[in-house]
Amino acid sequence: MNIKKITIIGVGLIGGSFAKGLKESSEKNNLGYEITGYEPNVDNLKKAVDLGVVDRYEVELANAVQDADLILLGVPLGAMAMVLNEIRASIKPNAIITDVGSAKMSVISAVKEAFGEVLPNFVAGHPIAGKEKSGVEAACSDLFIDHRVVLTPTQETSAGAMATVRALWESLGACITEMAPEFHDEVFAATSHLPHLLAFSLVDLLNEHEELGNVFQYTAGGFRDFTRIASSDATMWRDISLSNAQAIVKWLRNYQAEIDNLIGLIEGQQSDALYELFHDAKVARDKHIVKDTL
Repeated sequence: MNIKKITIIGVGLIGGSFAKGLKESSEKNNLGYEITGYEPNVDNLKKAVDLGVVDRYEVELANAVQDADLILLGVPLGAMAMVLNEIRASIKPNAIITDVGSAKMSVISAVKEAFGEVLPNFVAGHPIAGKEKSGVEAACSDLFIDHRVVLTPTQETSAGAMATVRALWESLGACITEMAPEFHDEVFAATSHLPHLLAFSLVDLLNEHEELGNVFQYTAGGFRDFTRIASSDATMWRDISLSNAQAIVKWLRNYQAEIDNLIGLIEGQQSDALYELFHDAKVARDKHIVKDTL
């Protein structure tokens, strides 16, 4: 499909970086993209134009999507269903819709509920990129270079829509991985959602134990490294927790079993078993994470 008009719903870090990268590519290579931004915060939209993130903006969602060839949903998971229902009557029949949410089955279900089917032109996506700062001010055109973007097509997804979305991400320097949506939600429950919830929980645990006083003044590098992600947006992580609840609860219980095992080893003074657990974890991390930059 020949993509010219692109609408970004939710011009934050991810949506804004997608828009800015395509806008710069269009200007450099004369691709003719026209990129429209939409979100409820008009001041943010004006800022997006001033920063060169989008070409223009609309204050009415229907106007933002009615002529779009491709629509990127950059809204929180908790807002996906509402947005899909609102754009249903306004989009062109052949418009491609894609998203950047970190849980896929809930978004696919929202598409089916809004449109009565999983649209052939819907391509679920999840860019594995980000940085400390959020918002349109943090948007940068090189955010996705050498980072993975996971696309999770369904049986209904058309080859043409898939190829178009893949090509746009690759033009931004991303490395594409395809997964089944169910498998995606399992993988990221374990590797992303679980670590965030553990970080939130650890900070909350210490904050609730007043007998320790201001315990945070004694924290060093290890605690700060482990809990850095507890400074993430609370609304976003509430939505992720609820949207991917089944897989997250499964991996929380798996981790609970691991903690119970660790307690047993420590209480039983199992020196060799403790060493083996720590050593095996170090070897696994050094093998799979330290050397892998993607």
